Amino acid sequence: MIGFIRKSDNKATHIKTIGLLAGPLLFIYFLFFANLEPEQPAISATLAVALLMAIWWITEAIPLAVTSLLPVALFPLLGIMDGKDVSTTYFNHVIFLFIGGFMVALAMQKWNLHKRIALKILMFTGVSPARILLGFMFSTAFLSMWISNTATAMMMIPIVISVIDKLEDSIGKAEVGKYATGLLLGIAYSASIGGIATLVGTPPNLSFVRIFNIYFADAPEITFTQWFLFALPISVVFFFFVWGYLYFIFGPRRKAWPRLSHDTFREQYRALGKTTYEEKVVLVIFVLLALTWLTRSGLDFGSINIPGWADLFKNPEYINDGTVAIFYAIILFIIPAKGKDRGRLMEWKTARGLPWNIVLLFGGGFALASGFKDSGLSMWFGEQLSFISTAHPIVVILAICLMMTFLTELTSNTATTEMLLPVLAGIAMSGNVNPLLFMLPATLSASMAFMLPVATPPNAIIFGTNRIRMIDMAKTGLLLNIAGSLIITLATYYLATAIFGINMNEFPAWAIPK
Repeated sequence: MIGFIRKSDNKATHIKTIGLLAGPLLFIYFLFFANLEPEQPAISATLAVALLMAIWWITEAIPLAVTSLLPVALFPLLGIMDGKDVSTTYFNHVIFLFIGGFMVALAMQKWNLHKRIALKILMFTGVSPARILLGFMFSTAFLSMWISNTATAMMMIPIVISVIDKLEDSIGKAEVGKYATGLLLGIAYSASIGGIATLVGTPPNLSFVRIFNIYFADAPEITFTQWFLFALPISVVFFFFVWGYLYFIFGPRRKAWPRLSHDTFREQYRALGKTTYEEKVVLVIFVLLALTWLTRSGLDFGSINIPGWADLFKNPEYINDGTVAIFYAIILFIIPAKGKDRGRLMEWKTARGLPWNIVLLFGGGFALASGFKDSGLSMWFGEQLSFISTAHPIVVILAICLMMTFLTELTSNTATTEMLLPVLAGIAMSGNVNPLLFMLPATLSASMAFMLPVATPPNAIIFGTNRIRMIDMAKTGLLLNIAGSLIITLATYYLATAIFGINMNEFPAWAIPK
């Protein structure tokens, strides 16, 4: 095992070294020798920076967050964007939506509320093999809608391992081995599936909202509610497909397979003690946050219009989902916990756990998207690839889904999303296609990589238990990659058109290049 780790470390070091050298070489070539548009030198310069960032992001030659800072230094020097404009792309309402939502999630983790919710769900779903798998997957998916996929998977691991150990003690490792693989894969996959359901569930969703806003400032706002109405059905349908598929492949074949005692989860639940005052208050704030997000903007069902609570204010357009997230995050810092030495519901030392590297990764992607737009690079790509938009929309959407899904098996899904969304926006504009038809499925597909440990943090965490083989993950994930792409394609074509008001025969005025 140690030898394997050393070989893996050596291989990773070689890849980083290659990336560290290859990135600048490509940068120099496209900056000085590849004159894509003689009258618009900023196009070649932006592509040079984009390729440098892509190589360093993919190979992790330097930390992802540091690579994300390259536009701050290079865009002004190369005449792509003003330094002040580049800097402002790193902090905006989408970033504050992430920060506020993550702080509420950290408060849930601080007071163990997330674990109590998970165990409560497991106690409710039952103890037969199919129900145990359903319980673990549902707990993981639900928590991943609101909490980091990585944190959710990490939290579920000790619980699922304890269940596997109890089963092995009862009927032996050989009998349980296959089912244990299904349980572990279920946690990894449901973390990703749950994450797509809300805007705050996974970083690519937030990247999409901001990049869409950068390119199409006049377009109607993509609200938390709209995204939820579109993505939740996809998440639910795919969740039950994956649950059925995993149980079919890994479920026990023996009818007399013993059930666990109901006490298995009750013991762990009792160990948490009585529900504390802090847990109750954080739960109330969490529920209020979710409800406030969902009801901020109105819902239009043709003849029926339900106004949102933001309409009660003089300037409802000033209020966004980031406003709501930060409001509740601040409340957590104000309300005291019980006991002299327990501080507040949220302390700054806990808030330091916020992944600031992801914040910078967001910023780098937003800066890159702004550079693509301002330099004309996205339109240049669109003109070169405009033939793609002449195919039937379903074919194009499916191709985009498959490309994103398999590409993110090897690269950061957030970085890949931020690199490709500007290109897809340009292709859509050149082909007079509503950009949402290309950008929505690409965003969702970035979270649908199930084959390799490196594809997503939950996959890596599950693989790190040393209880699962690479071949099992790869074989199982291949069909799920394809199935996920098909479901997203159909949902985009039939559901997104209704929710986002997409007319297949009309190019929206807000998407016309200015």
